[in-house]
Amino acid sequence: MKLKLIAALTILSLSPALALASPSCTKEPKSKWMPEAAMKAKIDAMGYQVKTFEITGNCYEIYGKDKNGDRAEVYFNPVSGEIVQKGD
Repeated sequence: MKLKLIAALTILSLSPALALASPSCTKEPKSKWMPEAAMKAKIDAMGYQVKTFEITGNCYEIYGKDKNGDRAEVYFNPVSGEIVQKGD
């Protein structure tokens, strides 16, 4: 019984960390990534208002507002510019 409780608590304590992990966006080397300026222009054309633009793992990530004015956290494939994952 004690072992099951410890296992359950361990899994629950790790869950928030797993939820915060960034997605895998590409396996291509950075030499094949779209230049940041080109990616920012593409993101603007999609209707996002970017507050923060950064590289997270192997993704381009933004924080800002979407075209509806809602908060947006979006991960992009840095090679193709496609959206990989959206969050709040």
